[in-house]
Amino acid sequence: MTRVTENLADSQDLLTLTAKVVVLAPVAEALDYAVPDGMELAAGDHVVVPLGHARVRGLVIGLMRIPKSVTHFSDEDALQNKSLERRSDSSGSKRALMREAIDFPLKPILSKPDDPPVPENSLQFWLWAANWTVTPPGTFLNGCLRALKVARAQVRMGYVRTEVEPARITKARERVIETAVLPMGLGELALAAGVSEGVVTGLAKEGVLEKVALPFDDRIPQPDPDFAPARLNPSQSAAHQLLRMELAKGFAPVLLDGVTGSGKTEVYLESIADVLRTDPTAQVLVLLPEIALTQAVMGRLEARFGAEVAQWHANIGNASRRRIWEGVATGKVRLVVGARSALLLPYQRLGLIVIDEEHDSSYKQEEGVRYHARDLAVFRARMDGAMVVMASATPSLETLTNAEKGRYTWIRLDQRHGTAVMPDMGLIDMKLHAPDKGPKNEQMWLSDILVAEIRETLKRREQVLLFLNRRGYAPLVLCKGCGEKMSAPNTDSWLVEHRSSGRLVCHLTGFSMRKPKTCPHCGAVDSFVSVGPGVERILEEVQMRFPEARAEVFSSDTAPDAASSAALIRRIEDHDIDIVIATQAAAKGHNFPNLTLVGIVDADLGLKGGDLRAAERTFQLLQQATGRAGRSVKPGKALLQTYSPEHPVMRALAHQDREAFYAYEGMSREMAGFPPFGRLAALILQAKDQKLLDRFSRELALFIPNTDGIDVYGPADAPLALVRGQWRKRFLVRADRNRDLQGFVNHWLAAIKRPNAIRLIVDIEPYSFL
Repeated sequence: MTRVTENLADSQDLLTLTAKVVVLAPVAEALDYAVPDGMELAAGDHVVVPLGHARVRGLVIGLMRIPKSVTHFSDEDALQNKSLERRSDSSGSKRALMREAIDFPLKPILSKPDDPPVPENSLQFWLWAANWTVTPPGTFLNGCLRALKVARAQVRMGYVRTEVEPARITKARERVIETAVLPMGLGELALAAGVSEGVVTGLAKEGVLEKVALPFDDRIPQPDPDFAPARLNPSQSAAHQLLRMELAKGFAPVLLDGVTGSGKTEVYLESIADVLRTDPTAQVLVLLPEIALTQAVMGRLEARFGAEVAQWHANIGNASRRRIWEGVATGKVRLVVGARSALLLPYQRLGLIVIDEEHDSSYKQEEGVRYHARDLAVFRARMDGAMVVMASATPSLETLTNAEKGRYTWIRLDQRHGTAVMPDMGLIDMKLHAPDKGPKNEQMWLSDILVAEIRETLKRREQVLLFLNRRGYAPLVLCKGCGEKMSAPNTDSWLVEHRSSGRLVCHLTGFSMRKPKTCPHCGAVDSFVSVGPGVERILEEVQMRFPEARAEVFSSDTAPDAASSAALIRRIEDHDIDIVIATQAAAKGHNFPNLTLVGIVDADLGLKGGDLRAAERTFQLLQQATGRAGRSVKPGKALLQTYSPEHPVMRALAHQDREAFYAYEGMSREMAGFPPFGRLAALILQAKDQKLLDRFSRELALFIPNTDGIDVYGPADAPLALVRGQWRKRFLVRADRNRDLQGFVNHWLAAIKRPNAIRLIVDIEPYSFL
């Protein structure tokens, strides 16, 4: 990175160095500050600057020399430090900069923190991403730099085995005791032993493990590309050779399209090895949609490359977060595995980005700054001249369309690895096979056909996965006396019953309460009824029908973190569980060799709600879930319970005809001008004052620019019109693909001043329409 040290030759008056700084605050533009004598700066350096009466952190994005005289204070206000920071002239004109500076004296940079500078590629990528998402650059960069807000760790605590024998022994406890020969951190020990952290802390309370200080070690293990090369079958080897050819091109977007169980992971692991082997300075990023999936892939990466791999997701500690951030910025960390936010780490130069399960909606950020990691990853790969591999058995329509049109290279794996074959698929028409009532005349949810298949599977000592993408016991609780539906306070969202904890929970806001005994609306006692099934309710039915079977729920409630997910996965692999009742947490990426039957409890669930991607998401999720069956030598079967057997999604799944579904879905989207054949942006307005919100949204509608190829719908009440006491309105912008959607939105919003009491969210290419 070039630092400014040159002598001035063109004018003796050009003596003062100024820095353009993006302050980590919601400020629309970069601000200019004077650089104190003796402070050496470059783009990407961290600084502390004055902003009003506050001291804030910022990031230098550029440097310029201007006449020294313009920084002299010229009036009493300036002498009292009441002058405002001068905003950068958007034209970039040096003359305009100097002219404006005379009127607005510059404040000096206060200090330069001792943090690794942001590499130029990452800085430019962050600024581009802020513009793409229509986000103030300071707001976007603040999220990228959050890891630096915690101090560097010097000492951390861990556990080591003692001579004390445990009061009782289980398989999980035995694994911990065998693993804890050397001191290890809590999370590391739990992951290595495949148990929850509670097992470790329980042994510590009994004195079986001793808590000790771990030495600080800032060494970063380096992956060895030649440690344990995979033995690829002929189709995998052919795919790998094609990827190697693409890698040589520099920027290369690739769709790695393989059926479930075809061995896509082994193929891209060898491409990772190619990058690490041939380019000693390049970094590699593997993006994954689920924390539970992260642990499975981490194990395979460490087995392949013989070293611990840096991981980045919500559950890692602050100290590890800072250590990884700094290691990435300095180039010491070469291989990162993580969730979508791992894309925003300060890489020096990426040689390869892998987006596993690229179709997954988890790559869309729905809180804070709205972005899609897949779309941003393609641009980052273009900046760095890297290959980006999008791997999936059910590609997104966007990625598939790009492959069909030749924009992406398309590599296919059409057969499962080894002797495994795709599962037999069948539909159960619930209009003809409605479940029987239970012994207490209660509603049941499993049809006689599915129950019979479960029984036969258990007789063969094989495992069953029952899939229902709905947490808790029931999605709705209402009073049978007055019809009152229990909802979250100040929110248009029903409370979900979690019977295992005795609580009613809002999955939107996180609010929870004990289930009351009397109706708060009419006062009736014990009048609540639970409407609809969740995974806990299916567990209850399974335990009633198959009391001898070992059944458990796999969801974000039962496996909320990496360690508990790893422990549950280990128990399924060891066949300690016969029937798994699961949400999407277990529906993708996992390989359970003895699992041969998948039952979809409610295949129609995802088709409800009016979302333009509802059919696509349902097809992808059910294809992934049914793909858990028969992934080893034993053949598999999948049965889908549906009230809509003629729906295109159900027909495509039953006949395993993916092309028919994508053709139908693509034609529908193209006729409507929706993605990937058009572009969308959502504007969400929120305020506590409903009248103010109504008035401003109507005023904003009056300023909609008249632009060919762009249509604006709204304002309209959001389907969730009230959330956390905030009223919500929505606009939807639809644009032809060749239109500048972000430019249109910026031009529109600049035409009217928004009251401070109204919050605005811009969502480019929205996935949620609530």
